[in-house]
Amino acid sequence: MWNERIAEEIRGIVGEEDYMDAPEDRIEYSYDGYIPEAMPEAVVLPRRTEQVSEILKVAYREGIPVTPRGAGTNIVGGTVPVRGGIVMAFTRMNRILELSPEDRYAVVQPGVVNAQLQTEAARHGLFFPPDPASLAVSTIGGNVAENAGGPRGVKYGVTRDYLLGLTVVLADGRILRTGGRTVKNVTGYDLTGLFCGSEGTLGVITEITVKLMPLPEAQRSIQAAFPDLDGAGKAVTRIMASGILPVAMELMDSVVVRLIEEATGVGLPQEAEGVLLIMVDGPEAAVIQEVERIGELCREHGASEVRVSRSTEENEALWAARRSAFAAMARSRPTCIVEDVTVPVSRLPTMVREILSVAQKHQITIGVLAHAGDGNMHPLILCDRRDPDEWSRVEEAVREIFHRAVDLGGTLSGEHGVGLAKEPFLPLVMDEESRRLMRGVKDLLDPKGILNPGKFV
Repeated sequence: MWNERIAEEIRGIVGEEDYMDAPEDRIEYSYDGYIPEAMPEAVVLPRRTEQVSEILKVAYREGIPVTPRGAGTNIVGGTVPVRGGIVMAFTRMNRILELSPEDRYAVVQPGVVNAQLQTEAARHGLFFPPDPASLAVSTIGGNVAENAGGPRGVKYGVTRDYLLGLTVVLADGRILRTGGRTVKNVTGYDLTGLFCGSEGTLGVITEITVKLMPLPEAQRSIQAAFPDLDGAGKAVTRIMASGILPVAMELMDSVVVRLIEEATGVGLPQEAEGVLLIMVDGPEAAVIQEVERIGELCREHGASEVRVSRSTEENEALWAARRSAFAAMARSRPTCIVEDVTVPVSRLPTMVREILSVAQKHQITIGVLAHAGDGNMHPLILCDRRDPDEWSRVEEAVREIFHRAVDLGGTLSGEHGVGLAKEPFLPLVMDEESRRLMRGVKDLLDPKGILNPGKFV
């Protein structure tokens, strides 16, 4: 399949400096935030849509697998080139092409880092709501491919909610443009939405038009400490039922709190069994009222301490600490598995208990972290994959967590996607007819199966 003639042809498309095939260069593209590794034959770093098109024409003709890649921060194996071939990395397509304050949109290349767009939008009094924990390094292209969410998803939704249009190169090199620059657009099928969350299996995204939002007048964060985790979970459901819509509402158990505090020293209450970190925004007067009401509801459900951020710096420190959770957890054991299941918000306290029960049953350490306001749970499993006995218990625990989430009316992923990690479990939430239809869409757009093969379709 792969030979020097093909290598020379692709090298001629992108140029010598944007083509790599030495083993020491390829190895860093052989893995992502998940566990499996697989070496590609070559790595290309295109700079233009036309180059992507030409590379795909060659790959399609020769039947060569192509794995699109952003920053490689995904944690489901979505960018592992399990069938070799070409990794197409978008590091060098990293420009903000247009930003319109009047019409509140931006046009970006896929390699633009989420935080880079946030900084530029803020200069115009705007922001891009999707904020994955990895926003300092993850790219907009990767965010679109995974339909990423983040803490602000409670109020503002996920990436799909802010997509206006895409430029996509199909498997055979054809260039497709979907959507536009208007907020309302119901002309024909929602092809933009089809490619969002497709994990690089349907086309290669080379240009993205996103909707921006006005920065709110005021913002406050509340930190509430609870002597038991169940009380924190019940406070979440009560707050969400009260009519208040927080920007973000994060739940952390004592394992997560302790490890974050050890890593950051930000002042999290280590004596608490559960901590809620809640953000509200809007007009100043409304924010003050909501902060007071949230504090009352937390105390009604047993909060031993409720603190409100007193400055922008304190607010940012709290959320920076929360975003460091994965890194802080990963420091404590050789392997840290970050799972991702979602249940209805009313079932959150039950799901917390289920996770703790699974941890106790299998004698493993699981930290409970959740985007609690939308029911999105991230069990953080600390272990050592080199220990066969422990790893076997971890695998069984993961299976049980998936089954228990589904039994509660939930699903396998709220924001991390399927990739390699969850493909075996799709029958739990998707019937055969749905999976057959997905395969049909894949076959139509990628009949030779060269785009990110080996993944969930």
